[in-house]
Amino acid sequence: MNDRYDAGDGGYGAGPYEIVGYDEYGRPVYQQVPAQPAPQAQQATYDPYAQQQGYGYDPYATGPQPQAPSYDTGRPGYDPYGSQAPYDPYGTGAQQPAGYDPYGQAASSGQQPRVTEQPAHIPQQAGPADAPTSPAHSEEPGQEDERDYRTEQFAFVEEPDGDSEDVIDWLKFTENRTERREEARRRARSRIIALLVVLALVAVGGVGYLWYAGKLPGLSSSGSKPGAATPVSAQKRDVIVVHLHVTGKGGTSTALLVDNTTTKQGSTVLLPNSLALSDDDGSTTTLAKSVDDDGSSGTRDQLDTVLGTNIQGTWRLDTPYLQNLVDLVGNIDIDTNTDVPDPDTKKKGAEPLVHKGSEQTLSGKMAVAYATYRAPGESQNAQLERFGQVMQGVLRKMSSDPASATTTVQTLAQILDPPLTDKDLGTFLAKLADLAKSGAYKTALLPVRPDGTLSAKTSDSVVKAILGGTAKSPDAGSAVRVSVQNATGVKDDTEKARVVLLNGGFTFLEGGSASGTQATSKVVYSDASHKPDAAEVAKTLGLPAGSVAKGTVSSGADVSVVLGQDYKPAGS
Repeated sequence: MNDRYDAGDGGYGAGPYEIVGYDEYGRPVYQQVPAQPAPQAQQATYDPYAQQQGYGYDPYATGPQPQAPSYDTGRPGYDPYGSQAPYDPYGTGAQQPAGYDPYGQAASSGQQPRVTEQPAHIPQQAGPADAPTSPAHSEEPGQEDERDYRTEQFAFVEEPDGDSEDVIDWLKFTENRTERREEARRRARSRIIALLVVLALVAVGGVGYLWYAGKLPGLSSSGSKPGAATPVSAQKRDVIVVHLHVTGKGGTSTALLVDNTTTKQGSTVLLPNSLALSDDDGSTTTLAKSVDDDGSSGTRDQLDTVLGTNIQGTWRLDTPYLQNLVDLVGNIDIDTNTDVPDPDTKKKGAEPLVHKGSEQTLSGKMAVAYATYRAPGESQNAQLERFGQVMQGVLRKMSSDPASATTTVQTLAQILDPPLTDKDLGTFLAKLADLAKSGAYKTALLPVRPDGTLSAKTSDSVVKAILGGTAKSPDAGSAVRVSVQNATGVKDDTEKARVVLLNGGFTFLEGGSASGTQATSKVVYSDASHKPDAAEVAKTLGLPAGSVAKGTVSSGADVSVVLGQDYKPAGS
């Protein structure tokens, strides 16, 4: 700690200081001025440094100095520190009074002990300019220290340099970096908040869509479909009727292809040939007879009347075109329910063309054979269901792209019935293909009563739910009612006769089986007005005209038929 000059003696006197020189660093060297002693008689002592002698040494003299003579220290009375001449340490040449001792000791004769010179005190730092001086360190009581110290006298005072600016720049850099980090954190928080808001909006939108579509768990039934909230009658549907014509042996199969654009559901509705329709003249006929007699447009109109639908077009699909269609889509895979023999092989015990089993791959020829096959004793509905399987298998392999589907239709090179065009059919089939691939497709059989009419109770599941229509079967009294009793001994002959009669436009009534067999068949009428109807029935069943006779008929029937052993069903 630096000592002030006025802070106590510190081993130094309390007298004033004076500059005695400068050290090698250029700093002033101070020395306390000794008190002046009383004048004394000058002693005639030897002073080796006295200037009077002509060889006094002046340490601060700039000129050449005389060489000091050598002294014989062994002489008696030699005193190197003699006090004969007053001591002048600064070479000023001033005469000192006798007995002057520069070290503050009284002059004395004789040899004096050597006293080590006090080192000059170098003040380190001055105290505050306005700090009061302690009275204990004042030169005189009640007198202030008049010493004046200036900053330029001290070499340790450093001038300002560029370090302070570097420190300021560093502080600014640190502050800026901290601000940048805080700004980055704020931006990150803003981004996170924005992302959370977006996710929340997406979640709300998704929940809203699921709720609207009826797919929200816990709020919708398991069987709900898109658009199910829309009334059935208000749902939009595209419907095309397809007639499969079996070339060679004859016969047709009819189905409706339905695309419900509201519920995004596709369907195939199978129509039995016994379905009762109304002719243009108001007479009752069947679907099979209407296809043969009235053609596409007439049958389409009759179906619209009976089912309450709006069919946009008719697609006549002959079996050769069906075979080509299956080959074009690359075969189909369906679950077959029976073995189907090869129709081109007459050899008994030959390998079946189609095997019963799941996921059976069918070529065009195999698909046609399966769709038209009807085993002995089977109803026409069994064959119709196989046709529905083939149609759904074709849709699953059809392209969902309208352009590609149109190309497939055009490749068939078939002539379509107006107003249906290749593009319309291709676009329609592409939509159904997309539904079939996604699993939103089903096949349903239209329930028909034995007389070919529709019951409102039994047909609601198809006519109303799928087609969005209302069953309007023609009056059963308008058709000729035929009662059939089987006396051939073969049970399946009744069913075969029923199909033939229904296809012929008659109303079939079940007469049961006779107790025994009969060799010949009989066709009986009771009213002469029904004689032409009896003749038409015999012709439809393939019986000879001589089998028609007047007699007693069953209750509720216009014509009664007893099938004998001479009855040969069609196709047998």
